[in-house]
Amino acid sequence: MRWILSLVFNALALMLIDYLFDGFIIDGFIVALIASVILAVLNAIVRPILVLLTLPITILTLGLFLLVINAITLWLTQALLGDNFIIEGFGTAFIAAILFSIMNLIINKIVKD
Repeated sequence: MRWILSLVFNALALMLIDYLFDGFIIDGFIVALIASVILAVLNAIVRPILVLLTLPITILTLGLFLLVINAITLWLTQALLGDNFIIEGFGTAFIAAILFSIMNLIINKIVKD
């Protein structure tokens, strides 16, 4: 039940980022929910591989490179969804990843309590 609730909150967070940025476009809540599911799968499968491959850079930047990895997973989600989910540029993906990480931290705090 917590996982489903977390997916819904993540979809709402994506919709909020869509509202805040012009270069971040999601066609609706259903697409945001699908993006949330895809993002969860990518975070479970692809993100650990990326973290392992970029471990020296991550250590040198004291973990800040993980934000770039979050932006890459967000960009991969956009690539899988096609025209329903558009991120215009890596800068937008990077800033959206930072906001999404902050919102996800709050969401996880709410869902776990």
